[in-house]
Amino acid sequence: MSWESFVATYGHTAGPLRLGHWQCTDPERSSTRLGPQSRNFRAMIAVGDCINTSTAAASGPIAALTAMLHERGITVETVKFHQMRSGDSTATFICGTDGIRTEWAMGWAGDPTQSALRALIACANRLDSEKDAA
Repeated sequence: MSWESFVATYGHTAGPLRLGHWQCTDPERSSTRLGPQSRNFRAMIAVGDCINTSTAAASGPIAALTAMLHERGITVETVKFHQMRSGDSTATFICGTDGIRTEWAMGWAGDPTQSALRALIACANRLDSEKDAA
């Protein structure tokens, strides 16, 4: 499979689910607090023609986006996660499941967080498109 075919298949984010603005709303944390701590995230998420703001408190961006999607009835659980730098960009590969099927997807961006978020959205869309094809 050529790189172009691979990206068209696994990195294609077109679908009913789209991620708009993404923000960690509490980026500054006290260095005196020890251990894992949840952070607060906000996103604009579109499902079809419906666009809404979602918020979640989670240990990181992937957990937060997963929670936001779950609130909308979109089930996607990350089973495998791989991330690697390539020049100034980051490629993220996610294997996700909706509890019935498993799909791989990828995200590509200059920022590692955006790359991971794009991969999760692509995975959710792939799971949704496979559901429609079944």
